[in-house]
Amino acid sequence: VQLQASGGGLVQTGGSLRLSCVASGRTFSTYGMGWFRQAPGKEREFVAAITASGLGRYYADSVKGRFIISRDNAKNTVYLQMNSLKPDDTAVYYCAAGRSASVATATSGYAYWGQGTLVTVSS
Repeated sequence: VQLQASGGGLVQTGGSLRLSCVASGRTFSTYGMGWFRQAPGKEREFVAAITASGLGRYYADSVKGRFIISRDNAKNTVYLQMNSLKPDDTAVYYCAAGRSASVATATSGYAYWGQGTLVTVSS
């Protein structure tokens, strides 16, 4: 599986961004997808995940109510809509493909990773 993430950039506090991740090389509708992020000097952390069907969605407490994960299986794409952004959201965001149709919050639950896209939120 190859994953290509895009959509990062510089935004002011309170602004919005939408990240996209296009997958290829495996039937997209058969595996869960996740978004993680890694800030400078910190470990990679879970942000959001969605099951293969799109019916199950899970969020880290820090982004619940502000971020929305979705997927379009016809376009082999998963999205992360980020609203009400804060400086603490500044990080490199990674999409990841799961090992099954369900999802996980640990990095070990994902078999493939994209290259990351940088999100910078200015105060």
